[in-house]
Amino acid sequence: MASNSPKTTSPSSTRPEPGLPSPAGLGLLLERFKLPGIDIDALVEWQRKDLEALAEANRQAYEGLRALAQRRGEILQASLAQWQEALKSIVGSEALSRNAEAAKRGVEQAIDHFRELAEMEMQARSSTWKVVQDRLQETIANLQGLLQPR
Repeated sequence: MASNSPKTTSPSSTRPEPGLPSPAGLGLLLERFKLPGIDIDALVEWQRKDLEALAEANRQAYEGLRALAQRRGEILQASLAQWQEALKSIVGSEALSRNAEAAKRGVEQAIDHFRELAEMEMQARSSTWKVVQDRLQETIANLQGLLQPR
């Protein structure tokens, strides 16, 4: 039985789609169509910087999310260890007062952990957005420069 699913290209494939120039060929194609007043090298450099900024933003987002996930795991492990310890101390005459105090500390600690995680997430988002925002400001300045009559 024949499959009607669309063909997919492998992510490791560096060949361009049929009809599209390769990255190396794009520079040659742009050289052939030089337009007066347009600096092709500046346009290529502009796009290279955009891609670098995007890669940096992705790297920072990944690092921030990785650190956040790692810290969440650490908090979960510590919480489970505390619960196990609390379960061991359930028996005894002072168990009720100890458990109430442990529950209070646990809630306070959980609030502190959630605050810490929220701050980590906010920092990761902020640093990622700053990279994109800085590049956008450069792009606007470059675009204004390119549009000025010479």
